[in-house]
Amino acid sequence: MPNYKFIQLDVFTDRAFAGNPLAVFPEAEGLTDERMQQIAREMNLSETVFVLPSEKEDVLRRLRIFTPSSELPFAGHPIVGAWNCLAREGVDWSGS
Repeated sequence: MPNYKFIQLDVFTDRAFAGNPLAVFPEAEGLTDERMQQIAREMNLSETVFVLPSEKEDVLRRLRIFTPSSELPFAGHPIVGAWNCLAREGVDWSGS
């Protein structure tokens, strides 16, 4: 299996080991649905976010959110945390 970078962070806090823990995989391209679920189960956090290229022309990224047991269509702290993480990682917001 290829290596994938991930960042673990605490959302809604400025202190380690406080807030809501979250794992973000900023470049998850190539991971299957099954592998994302396996990784989320292994991370064992309330949510793990996988960032993928968008399937829509006017959208920069696609976020997929997994709990250890299933995929979620939407969740607040993973979305806020993932976008904050991507901004800190220097994501190109121009869409190019």
